[in-house]
Amino acid sequence: MAITRPKELDLLVRMAHMVERGTVQERMSPHPHRVVSIGASGSPTEEVDRVAEAQVLSFLEQEKLDWNLLSEELGYVERGGDRVLALDPIDGSYNVLCGLPLGTVSLALGTKSLADVNVAVVHDIMSGKTYWASKGDGAYYEGRKITTRSWRRGADLFFLNLNHNSSDKARALTSRARRTRSLGCASLEMSLVARGSGDLYFSESRMQQANLRVTDIAAALLILREAGGDALSTDGSPLDLPLSLKERTSVLAWGSRELYEEGKREGNW
Repeated sequence: MAITRPKELDLLVRMAHMVERGTVQERMSPHPHRVVSIGASGSPTEEVDRVAEAQVLSFLEQEKLDWNLLSEELGYVERGGDRVLALDPIDGSYNVLCGLPLGTVSLALGTKSLADVNVAVVHDIMSGKTYWASKGDGAYYEGRKITTRSWRRGADLFFLNLNHNSSDKARALTSRARRTRSLGCASLEMSLVARGSGDLYFSESRMQQANLRVTDIAAALLILREAGGDALSTDGSPLDLPLSLKERTSVLAWGSRELYEEGKREGNW
């Protein structure tokens, strides 16, 4: 049976496919790695990010949408509406530029914070596959409803954000699971937990300024929660950032509540 998506969700899916097409073309250009500016988030903006962001703005204009835009590169763009589109134009941009099949465009529509995001899309720009969710209506992958999986000790798989800034706790988790993966794309890793392809996603940096932004997780968080999982900051506090680039957060996201409770008892997080 065909899935009928709400209009706003359908717009986000179309937007994501538009970014995918432009990204493919840009990766074939002579200078996709070229840094063109420093974005509002403080990170370098490469040519491929700029192109993706420009396509989203073009789409908003073409569809006559007054949604305000929050993007890692441009920052907050006031467009006269009362909704905010939280955009990560290319999550995993270094992967994409290196030809690794691990990158997404992440789109979430809300008003003030993570708590009021009600539609979300994470689109895998390398495979062309799409995760989406509408609050209260479940989460989907390519039109098929998805749910998180039950946790089985000894058969678990953790997605961990591992780099030179990773906390000792993040590194210690490599020995707590049967298998670990570090893909360098938070929205994809959280969506894989939602889909039941893994059990947990953990990201914690030794430096607060290296933790995740709301644009990194806004879409994937709704997808995960609609699939039956949940997430907190790694210190146990609620995960509800404002739709702004000013704050960052660590993330502990799980598919099974049993796994979360067991890890808490064992002092894993």
